[in-house]
Amino acid sequence: MSTASGNGEGNGSGRRIVVGVDGSQPSQEALAWAVSQAERTGAAVDAVIAWHNPVVIGGMPYGPVAVLGESDFGKFAASTLNNSIRSVVKADSPVSVRPVVRQGNAAQVLLDAAAGADLLVVGSRGYGGFTEALLGSVSQHCVHHARCPVVVIRGS
Repeated sequence: MSTASGNGEGNGSGRRIVVGVDGSQPSQEALAWAVSQAERTGAAVDAVIAWHNPVVIGGMPYGPVAVLGESDFGKFAASTLNNSIRSVVKADSPVSVRPVVRQGNAAQVLLDAAAGADLLVVGSRGYGGFTEALLGSVSQHCVHHARCPVVVIRGS
C-alpha cells in the first residue's frame, strides 16, 4: 500500500476514487472494491472517515458520564481508518491510498471529499444503521446528492 500526499492525485493520472470507511464490514468491502477499481483505472483512492463529538445532555440518570476530548475522537477515527486500510490493502498494492480524517456529518464529509472525484464508493450500512434497512442513511444521502457516480457495496 502506498500513501499519497496533497490532493489524492499521487498516481499522476488525476483520477480519484473516494471511499467512505467507518471500520464496519460493509465499509471494508467498499474499500476493497474501490482499491480494485483503482487498479483497473489508474486512480488514486481517498479513504475517508468522518467523526463528530457526541451530544451529552446533563442530568443523566445513571451518574456522571466521561466524555473524551475532541482530539481523542479524531485519534480514534484515524486509528480505525488506518487499521481498515492495513487489513484491506495489500502492502505491495500499486494503488495510492490516502487516509482522510474529517470532523463533521458523515454524509456531508463524503460529499465534500467527493467534489471533483471520478467516483464515490460507500457501504450499504455502517455502524449506527438499522439492521433491517437495505440502504443506510449515509449511503442513501450520498446517492441522492453526490455530483459524481456513486457505487453502493451491499456486503456479504
